[in-house]
Amino acid sequence: MNDSRRTQPMSRKIGIIGVGMMGHGIARNIALAGWPLAYLDHPGNQPAEDLDAAGATRIDALPDLVAQSDVVVLVVTGSREIERIVLADEAFIRALRPGTIVVDCSTGIPAVTRRAAARVEAAGGRFCDAAMTRTPKEAEAGRLNLLIGGDEKTVAELTPLFELFSENRFHAGPVGAGQTLKLIHNFVSLGSVALIGEAAACAAENGIAAEILVDCLRRGGGHGAALDRVAPFLLEGETAQMRFTNANAFKDVGYYDELAGATGTRRDIAKGVLAALGWLNDNGFGAAMAPEAAEAFRQKNDRREGP
Repeated sequence: MNDSRRTQPMSRKIGIIGVGMMGHGIARNIALAGWPLAYLDHPGNQPAEDLDAAGATRIDALPDLVAQSDVVVLVVTGSREIERIVLADEAFIRALRPGTIVVDCSTGIPAVTRRAAARVEAAGGRFCDAAMTRTPKEAEAGRLNLLIGGDEKTVAELTPLFELFSENRFHAGPVGAGQTLKLIHNFVSLGSVALIGEAAACAAENGIAAEILVDCLRRGGGHGAALDRVAPFLLEGETAQMRFTNANAFKDVGYYDELAGATGTRRDIAKGVLAALGWLNDNGFGAAMAPEAAEAFRQKNDRREGP
């Protein structure tokens, strides 16, 4: 983390809901910068003793966290969780104080994001979506990419906070635009990972060594971030470069498919990627990390075929 960030602590209190694989890194960078931070204690959190040691406050009840926060950062899985927390839970809305800013860092359906924003704004708050790309490794290093939707004033006000845990920021437009850009990004990224997984499975079954396949792709048109994240698994069985499950990939590409369907653009490739990810989830590989699809796709007649 850049040392200059430590010298500009925000007087506003930050509350974070979701200290999982991505949220922990976000919380850690905020706390280490000396900003006032509280986080919701939840079974889904990563170990948080380091946050406590950095001065963060552990809060047991969601309404208490919201009531004491000037900015509430939601780092949850997707639209289902946003609906449950913001749209279905009256306690969240009742606890909001006028002027509180809610930042949604999940990956979700833009229409749900806009509904959540409308509810927050009706309660006197403000809303910004700041979907993330990159991995938990970059989250811990404070080097995420943020895809942002919100009005110019709110985004400018939040930028010093965003700078604590992100390297690149893309203001895509009004509320919901960040989520739209995230779904497009994840379709390309996760679709590429799935494609490489299928290709690697076919290569292995045809006697092509993983080292040769990876070297060939790296020196040709197959090189890119997706290969860099899958290659450690192909070569060494490591998934640390992409701690992202097939279940989450299926969710995100499903969201993209819904977006493209509502937009009216072609989605033939999205349907193919969704079918491949659906097969993984239906056949017991949902909890596996995305690069592990390269091994899963080697399964043939001993498992049920997908669409």
